[in-house]
Amino acid sequence: MTLSPNGTGEQDVLVIGAGFSGLYALHRLRGQGLSVTLLEAGDGVGGTWYWNRYPGARCDSESYYYSYSFDEELQNEWEWSERYPQQPEIMAYLNHVADRFDLRRDIRLGTRVVSAEFDDGPARWHVTTDAGERLTCRFLVTAVGCLSTANVPAIPGLDTFAGEWFHTGRWPHEGVDFAGRRVGIVGTGSTGIQAVPVIAEQAAHLTVFQRTANYSIPARNGPESVESRQAIKDDYAEIRRIQRESTNGHPFLISERSALEPSEDERRAIYEAAWERGGLRFRASFADLLSDRAANDTASDFIRTKIREVVRDPEVAERLTPRDHGFATKRPPIDTDYFETYNRENVTLVDVRETPIEEVTPTGLRTSAAEYPLDRIVFATGFDAMTGPLLGIDIRGTGGRTLRDKWADGPRTYLGLGIAGFPNLFTITGPGSPSVLCNMPTAIEQHVDWIADCIADLDARGLARMEATEDAETAWVAHNNEAAGKTLLPQASSSWYLGANVPGKPRVFMPYAGGFAAYTRICDEVAAEEYRGFVRTR
Repeated sequence: MTLSPNGTGEQDVLVIGAGFSGLYALHRLRGQGLSVTLLEAGDGVGGTWYWNRYPGARCDSESYYYSYSFDEELQNEWEWSERYPQQPEIMAYLNHVADRFDLRRDIRLGTRVVSAEFDDGPARWHVTTDAGERLTCRFLVTAVGCLSTANVPAIPGLDTFAGEWFHTGRWPHEGVDFAGRRVGIVGTGSTGIQAVPVIAEQAAHLTVFQRTANYSIPARNGPESVESRQAIKDDYAEIRRIQRESTNGHPFLISERSALEPSEDERRAIYEAAWERGGLRFRASFADLLSDRAANDTASDFIRTKIREVVRDPEVAERLTPRDHGFATKRPPIDTDYFETYNRENVTLVDVRETPIEEVTPTGLRTSAAEYPLDRIVFATGFDAMTGPLLGIDIRGTGGRTLRDKWADGPRTYLGLGIAGFPNLFTITGPGSPSVLCNMPTAIEQHVDWIADCIADLDARGLARMEATEDAETAWVAHNNEAAGKTLLPQASSSWYLGANVPGKPRVFMPYAGGFAAYTRICDEVAAEEYRGFVRTR
């Protein structure tokens, strides 16, 4: 059923969000005969790539596999220009997908969902938008993304700043002119590492306020040749197979060797080759980089040495050297000339652990040691990751219980797909799924296909309602914690995987660390066993 002009009417499915997740969900669900409407807060499709337009915004998965695999013609017709796609190219790709599959007729842009409430009687979700429209559906699918709720730090005095300030996750579409300006950037995670070199080239002076020194691997970005693109297309079937069978949804497998097996010279040669190749594949050099502290130390020490080799000022190099966590225990960035940027005369690094930020003043930013005059401030402070986008909507399940109350001590899900007490709600790449530990399109397609198959099975059996059980949810949370505990990932105390970047957020390791291939097998087994762990009724 199509929504009537005033926004009322019942749909089989309402999808929230028009990024990679939402677009594929709309296509897949509509393709099996369901009435589907997609609601998107922005004025265009693209999801995180619609909002993140900051200087240097670029994907850290390689372009040929940061893409959909569901349609062979699509993957063969699209031409990526670079090894790592920039934000405008990803936006062009997603707009092409929306047009190619005629998705726009079922997308409502500029429509923010503010609440969703489950009605036990007819087993329906009632969804309210910011315009006051009330929509009804049998199934609610959230495709809100893991990194879409901007985290702006509550620094005293920000409202007094006479210049302009920006958050990288809400970048002005018209861009920002930094020419001749004194710019401060707060944050050196993946976003800051991408933005710093580009802003430094434009600004009169750039001051980088660093809380946590970070590891980063050179991207070695460059144009994709015609020959390279064709070779990839010829090999796509194998590429996609490896992605589905890998730990992180990438088209390469992790080495089976321990980092402690080879001699020091051989190990260094392996790291050198991986460093020269660049990119996320560096993590695949050895099997135990994320499970054995001594093995991880070998990679961490290698990168620390590289930082000292690149950065000419020894004191600056030391401030840029990570000491409080191991390589890849936080999200591992890749970069283009990040460490080299600190050799520029117009760049200053401030360690805000040593001298904390105290306030924003009308003319700049003041730490415990000095005041830095600024014309522009850029917050590269990341997101209220994974839970923030869902908790930004007032979601109420059976008995009117809110999701915010249920997750007061941290997120609880079954498979990252369902939530006990919230029937007929599916969360694409929700907490408790591999999500941000994966190449996202790979994880997204697996989730959407599972959800679509599940709804098809419900309809075929004449069932109207499906809900995760408390026991299954509790067991999955325990398994999620167990999987994380077998790795070094929870030991990075400043990681946003733990919610550590958001004051007051419960410290819970949110993504599933057991590996994408293993996770997929579990999901398949659950489905094969008539959706074990869910209660399905008429």
